Amino acid sequence: MRSLCTLPHSRGLAAVRLLAGFSKTSRSQVRMAPPLCVALPKGKGRVLSIQSHTVQESAGYPTVRGQVLNGEQLWDLIEGLQANDLLCYTHLLTGYIGSVSFLDTILRVVEKLRSVNPDLIYVCDPVMGDEGKLYIPPELVSVYREKVIPLASMITPNQFEAENLTGFRVTSEAEGLRACNALHAAGPSKVVITSLEMDGRLMLIGSHKKTKEHPPEQFKIVMQKIPAYFSGTGDLMTALLLGWSSKYPEELWRVAELAVASLQAVLCRTICDYDAAKIEIATNKLEIQLIQSQDDIRTPQVTYFAERY
Repeated sequence: MRSLCTLPHSRGLAAVRLLAGFSKTSRSQVRMAPPLCVALPKGKGRVLSIQSHTVQESAGYPTVRGQVLNGEQLWDLIEGLQANDLLCYTHLLTGYIGSVSFLDTILRVVEKLRSVNPDLIYVCDPVMGDEGKLYIPPELVSVYREKVIPLASMITPNQFEAENLTGFRVTSEAEGLRACNALHAAGPSKVVITSLEMDGRLMLIGSHKKTKEHPPEQFKIVMQKIPAYFSGTGDLMTALLLGWSSKYPEELWRVAELAVASLQAVLCRTICDYDAAKIEIATNKLEIQLIQSQDDIRTPQVTYFAERY
């Protein structure tokens, strides 16, 4: 995948000096170069990520400051991108969204992006809650179920979210597979229930319905449950699934193996770092060590393998 970046400071200054050195060229004659996205090599991608944005992982802190973006403000940003011919995205990723107006605007964003790129892949992490508790206003559940999920290419609910989206309990592998089939019927061709706890085991269940005529390819990955609480694991898991699926679009089982491998490595490193800092692990929510785990994210070592149904 490819992401936007800024030039190092010294090179940025060099670019300014070069611009100033053009003879007899007024600033009004200097135009922005065409967006890089129109010149991306085949196989490269651009992701528009719309979700909560923080300068520090905010979950668990006693004080949270800042503003919540509303739907009108989001659309203003989209119009700014369009005005500069920057709406050329291959992927859209959405995560936590806390208001109906914002979620309704997401529907408009999907329509707008697909008018530019009909092959846009929409990866939706329907962040609604966990362990029997909603994080969002209850009225958002029906918006997700009836309007958002039908537009998604891939969805990544946890066990509780899968139950809310399907309307039935998921307490066994068979019910997990049934939930995947129900979600396929709603629209997405790829479904990954990222975490299910049953019989003392932690597992992921994935399902890829490649054609309408054939049954989905389904699998599970059983993994070790790490005895600690973390912030940001769901966001990271969905980002990893999106990234690896761009490389292996027809092998969801492989994508899930790699994503799980990276996530497990990041969590293990996080525990080690907190332990080295003499911070109690059992009674604190831990912020995952992303920067320190870059190698584990780029080149994960798979230790938990997919078992096909």
